[in-house]
Parts: sequence; C-alpha cells; structure tokens
Amino acid sequence: MAVAAPKPVVLYPSLGVGHLNPMVELAKLFLRRGLAVVVAVVDSPDKDSVSAAAVARLAAANPDVAFRLLPVPSCGREDRRPHLVMRTIDVMRATNPALREFLRAQVPAADAVVLDMFCTDALDVDAELGVPAYLFFPSALGYLAVMLHLPDYYPAAPSSFKDMPDAVLHFPGVPPIRALDMPTTVQDGDSEVSKARLAQYARMLEARGILVNSFDRLESRALSALRCGLCAPGCSTPPVHCIGPLVLPGNTGGISKRHACLQWLDAQPDRSVVFLSFGSLGRFSTAQLREMARGLENSGQRFLWVVRNPPEHQSNSVEPDLASLLPEGFLDRTREKGFVVKNWAPQSEVLRHQSVGAFVTHCGWNSALEGIVSGVPMICWPLYAEQRMNKVLMVEEMKVGVVVDGYEEELVKAEELEIKVRLVMAPDGGKELRQRIATVREMAIDALKEGGSSDIAFDEFLTDL
Repeated sequence: MAVAAPKPVVLYPSLGVGHLNPMVELAKLFLRRGLAVVVAVVDSPDKDSVSAAAVARLAAANPDVAFRLLPVPSCGREDRRPHLVMRTIDVMRATNPALREFLRAQVPAADAVVLDMFCTDALDVDAELGVPAYLFFPSALGYLAVMLHLPDYYPAAPSSFKDMPDAVLHFPGVPPIRALDMPTTVQDGDSEVSKARLAQYARMLEARGILVNSFDRLESRALSALRCGLCAPGCSTPPVHCIGPLVLPGNTGGISKRHACLQWLDAQPDRSVVFLSFGSLGRFSTAQLREMARGLENSGQRFLWVVRNPPEHQSNSVEPDLASLLPEGFLDRTREKGFVVKNWAPQSEVLRHQSVGAFVTHCGWNSALEGIVSGVPMICWPLYAEQRMNKVLMVEEMKVGVVVDGYEEELVKAEELEIKVRLVMAPDGGKELRQRIATVREMAIDALKEGGSSDIAFDEFLTDL
C-alpha cells in the first residue's frame, strides 16, 4: 500500500532578508519534527528586497528546505510608492492571487500557512481556501504587545506621537516608552502608513495562533499581558507561542572561505574587540562616520567596524571610499587596533568569536537575539522602524545593553561613543552588564533544549495544528 505524502506547512515571509532569514530558521524547526515545509517567497521587483539570487544562496545552504518563488503581477510593479512599508504592503497584497493559485496547486493540500506579520492581507486567501492561518512575528514579544494595543490606544491619544515626543506612554507588559521611541511607521496617526499598519495590527487577531521569535524568560511580563488579554481590550487574543531565539548559524549562504575579519579576530585577545554593525539598511552621514571614527580612536579599544556609504553616496559606488569618508590618517593610526570592513561582515560568526567583547548595534531584533545567544553586551544605537522601541526593551526590560545619547538628534558625538565603549569594555564598569548577558544567554540555551520552554511551546503549537 502506498504511503500518502505528508501535508506540507507553507511559510510565507514578507519582503526583505531580515524577514526571510528567521522564517528559514522556523522551517528547520518543522523539519526537525519530521514535517514537510515549503517557503513561498515573493519575487519582488524591489532591489532592496529579496532577490532570486538571495533565495538561491539560501536554498544551497539549506538543501532540506523547499523554496518556491511567487511572481508579482504587473499591478504590483506599477506606481510603486516611495515609502518602503507601503510598497511592501502593496506588493504583498498584489501577490494574493499568486498565493491562492500556489495553495490550490499543492498536492497534497497545505496543512496550514504561517504568515509573516506584514502579510495580514493573505488571511483572506487562507479563509477562502479553508487553510488554517497562523502568524509568525519575527520581532520582540514586547513589540507585539504594544502593537496589538495600538488600534484601541491611538484613537484616544490626544495627538500624534510626533507632536508629543517627550510624552511617556504606558502599555501592558512593557516599560514606559517615550512617544519619540515608538516605531516610525506609527508616529503620525493621520498618515497613510500609520493607518495601514494599525489595520494590520487589528487583523493579527484573526490568526489561529501567533509564533514569536522570543522566549518566555526574556519577556515574561509581555507574555503574561498577552495571555491575560490585556493587550487587545475587548477582543480575543490568539494563543501566543514563544519559540525562539531563532538566529542564523555561522557560515551561512554556502560561503566556505573564512572572512578576513575572522582571521584578524583570531589574533586579538579574548573579549577585547568592539564590533560595530548596523544591519543591511543602516547608513550614516559622513559627519556621523567621522564622529564615530574619532570616538573609537579616542577610546583606545580594539574595534571591528562595518562601514557603508552614506545615504547621499550610495548610488555613486558599490564600495565606500574609506579614505574620503573617515578622518585623515585614521586608518593608518588605528591599523594595529582596528579593522574596517566595507559593507558586510559575517555577523553571527563575529559575535560568536571569543575576542569580541561588545556589540554596537542598531537594535534590529535579529541582531539583538544574535547578541544575546552569543553572550555579548550591547551598545544600543537605534536607527529606524521599531528599533527605538527595541532599545527600550533591551535596556530597561532585558537589561542586556546601554544606549548612546544623541541618537534622537541623529548625531551621536565622538565623546559619547568613547564613553559608552569604555564603560562596557572596562573590567569594573561593564562587569554587571557582562554578568547579566551571560545569564540571559543561559536562559536562551535552556529555552531551546529538549523540554525547554520554546521546545514545549512549539510542540503545543503543533498539537493545535
């Protein structure tokens, strides 16, 4: 008798590598449980999104994960709006017909669909086809707690957050948050992007369950608030399953040769290097880059620094011209203690290296989790999206980092970076922070072990599935 093929679970990430990478790590969880899984990736025309080449590299590095590219119809390529979030929403909505046909063609039919948090429009497709729909929230649990409350909270606010930047806002399960630290997409309550995001947050409650890339002991207050129904007053909150931390392993993308910066790290003393990296979209003005250079040089600490072109220069050349961007003579003066990398470094491998003692980060959630699982204390320098809120959670709630002053004005002075680098790297000054991050790292390891909280949470989700 022929054995029926197992029904697959379809994972549907939003645009951008930052959303695709954790979804691929989620796919591995399904595979380890013996379940079939397909990652359906939108073939977006946006050059800053996920290209077919990027998917090919991920597929080569993860041969057991099935990838399928979904074409964007012509309506998704026309009249693209300048705001990245609105373009993402437009593209994902325009891809609904392709997703519908893909799901209809699945043999056997999909057991469930796990949607990225930007893909709430796809809930209509799943409802039409009768396929159970879950959400994957690749950001912090505290961020989810706030976002689910916003559709109820914002209409009662006296004005838009941008008009009351110093006002302190209170949400269940998270520390007080200044209005200026709320995500950039909801700063102006009357804007198109804010209304679109609030509508998406409201629709998240339609999901059968929500998988979150976090773990219970890291954000216990937020988890309790969500499970007690405090974050969506008057509504039923779907079950929340903390299944993280899901982070990239080292040496991804099929790259077998070690990066030169890793060889440089091999020659440095243990916990002596400050690593500065700000994500795929993190760019600074020339003035800010020079302030950073002076701060690093004056700190006297060893450093590994990933430098990208300033926003105004990024179309002029592929690689940054370090000699023109950084202070005159900086590279020569710091040659013995510093290593500057153009555009990209293997972040997960760098953070796991024993010579790295601190991480200056933009507070993207993937980066925050990589810092946590590597046990590296963080210096928080948020730039865009929800990173300022992540900063609040990392500094005030999780206590795994310190913040640089001046990020609000988008110019952090050299003296401030020097102070924070010295503070974190000093044997006494950074001792408490290092002890805390070591404790949190052990919590993360325990959560992922067999019988750990995240392992049990994933089994509970599979039981519901």
